[in-house]
Amino acid sequence: MNIPNQITISRILLIPIFMAFMLVDFGWGNITLLGATMPVAHLVGALIFLFASATDWVDGYYARKYNLVTTFGKFLDPLADKLLVSAALIILVELGFAPAWVVILIISREFAVTGLRLVLAGEGEVVAAGNLGKIKTVTQIVAIAALLLYNIGFALVGIPFGEIMLYIALIFTVWSGWDYFYVNRKGLMTSK
Repeated sequence: MNIPNQITISRILLIPIFMAFMLVDFGWGNITLLGATMPVAHLVGALIFLFASATDWVDGYYARKYNLVTTFGKFLDPLADKLLVSAALIILVELGFAPAWVVILIISREFAVTGLRLVLAGEGEVVAAGNLGKIKTVTQIVAIAALLLYNIGFALVGIPFGEIMLYIALIFTVWSGWDYFYVNRKGLMTSK
């Protein structure tokens, strides 16, 4: 259990804490920041989400820099990312900040690509994250953060930045999913 894997596990452990702040009414009142008025608990939850998202970069950087990449980490890291993003997206539907159909498409793509990776792993192939997958992740995190923070900053000028980013994330999510299947079609077709 090396440090990058411990960081990844901490990201998973932050998910229920993040969920509690977003879904439980703590009665702490509201706060207005840069044109966005939100419950204080939602601000705390959004900051936890941002912190947890940042640990994804930290554990990956640390693992690569110090040659601590493990099979367990290769499995756990994307799982932690998918759990965090899925939890956040479902919360956004619950709060009425994201349409369910968009969230269903995004989560479905994550399941499909995970399934593809499992099939190919059974054949001894490792499917690394491509550039589209990395762009997909960044756009998802930006969209979720903006929505969790009630479009902070952009609310001053009436721009629905979070909603715009959610649709951009959807485009990259579908595109990168299609790309994963297209690039790996031969391995998928020849799998047993």
